[in-house]
Amino acid sequence: MARWTILCIVGCWLIVVSPVGRAAVAPTAGGPTAASKECLRCHESEGKILTSIMASRSGERAFARRAFGDEGDRFFVESCGGCHVTGCADCHGDDAHRTGRPKDGACLRCHRGYSAGWEYEGRAPREDHERYQRGATSQGERYLTMLPDVHFERGMSCGDCHPMRSLHTGRQGAKGCRDCHRSVATGNPGHAIAGHVEKMECVACHAAWASQEYGTFLVRSKTEAEDDAFSPLPKWGPWRKSGHLKRQDAPPLGLDARGLVAPIRPRYLLFVTDPGRGWENRLLAAEWRAFTPHTVRRGSVACGGCHDNPRRFLLEPDAERLYLLEKDGLTLRSYWNRDGQRVVNGAFLPLARHERMNQKTPEFLRQELRQWQNLLEHAAPRSRR
Repeated sequence: MARWTILCIVGCWLIVVSPVGRAAVAPTAGGPTAASKECLRCHESEGKILTSIMASRSGERAFARRAFGDEGDRFFVESCGGCHVTGCADCHGDDAHRTGRPKDGACLRCHRGYSAGWEYEGRAPREDHERYQRGATSQGERYLTMLPDVHFERGMSCGDCHPMRSLHTGRQGAKGCRDCHRSVATGNPGHAIAGHVEKMECVACHAAWASQEYGTFLVRSKTEAEDDAFSPLPKWGPWRKSGHLKRQDAPPLGLDARGLVAPIRPRYLLFVTDPGRGWENRLLAAEWRAFTPHTVRRGSVACGGCHDNPRRFLLEPDAERLYLLEKDGLTLRSYWNRDGQRVVNGAFLPLARHERMNQKTPEFLRQELRQWQNLLEHAAPRSRR
C-alpha cells in the first residue's frame, strides 16, 4: 500500500494541506486518549468533537472509497492520518487550563493552503515549482499576500463565528452572515433585486477571491532522466506533484446543498501518471465542492462578473477556451466545462436558470445603471493636470 500514500495525501492536501507533526493514526479507532478522557470527565459534551468530521475526516474517507473501491478503507487508514483531531491537546495544547480557548494559530496548523484559514488572513498558496518558493512563510510554507477578510481586519477570530457547538457537526451551527447582518443595505443595487437576496448566499457576491487549483498532477518516475526532469517539483514519496493552474480570483458559482447560488471550487481534479501501471494522466476524480470563501469585503462583484459570464458557471464556450486539455491527452475537455464533472455537495446551476438570469429585463438594466452611477460618484476626482 505504500505506493498509494501520495495519492491520498495530495487529495487531502487540497483541503487541509499537510500533517501538523503528530503521528498518523486511524481517527478515533481506539477512542479518546488517556489525557482526553481526563478532560471529558468535566467537559463531557465536548467529546462529540472526537467523533466529528474533524476527527473522522468522513469526506476524505468517502472519497477514498469512490476512488479506490474495496481498497478505500484500508487506503484511508494507512495514508490519511495527518490532519485529524485525535485528542483535546491537538487544539488546546498540553495545558488547556492555562491556554484556554484555542487561538487562531491552532486552527491554522491544519486549515492552511486551500483551506479557509489562510484565505481569512489574506494568504494564498504559491505555485509548486521551486522558482516560486519565495516571500513570506507560514507554518513552513510560502504564500502570496492577498486581501484579507474584513472580519479579520476588525479583529475577529475563528471562534467568533465557529463556536464549539459548530465543531461537533461541521458547518451546522456555525454563524452565518444573517445572524449578525439581519438586514441588507437597500442602497446597494444588487440588494434591490429580490432574487439576489432570496436565492444567493451572501458570499456569492461579497467574496473578494478564493484559492483554486485546476489539475493536480502526480507523476511517478521510471528512469533517472525522468527523475532529473521532475526534480524541481515537490517530492511526495515516490511521486512528484504539480498543480496545472492555480488561480486567486472570484471562484465559479453553482448551487450549494440549500439550493442557493454559492461559490464552488475544485476539490479533487486529480490526474496520475504511473508508467509501471500503464497509467498516463489517468483521471481519478473530477469533483467540485460548494464552499464559503472567508474573504468577505464590503464591495461586491459588478453585474458583468456573473451575468454574460458563462465561464463562471462552467459553461465555457469553445471559442473562448484557452486550455486545450485534450491535446495533452487529458479526458476532461475543459476545467470550466461541466461535462464529466460534478459538485459533491450541491449542483451546477441548471441551464434554464442560467438563461433566465441573462435576460436583460427592465429591472436588471435599471439596477445595472445604478451600480455604474454609484461607482462614478465614489470615484476619485480628476487631476487638475
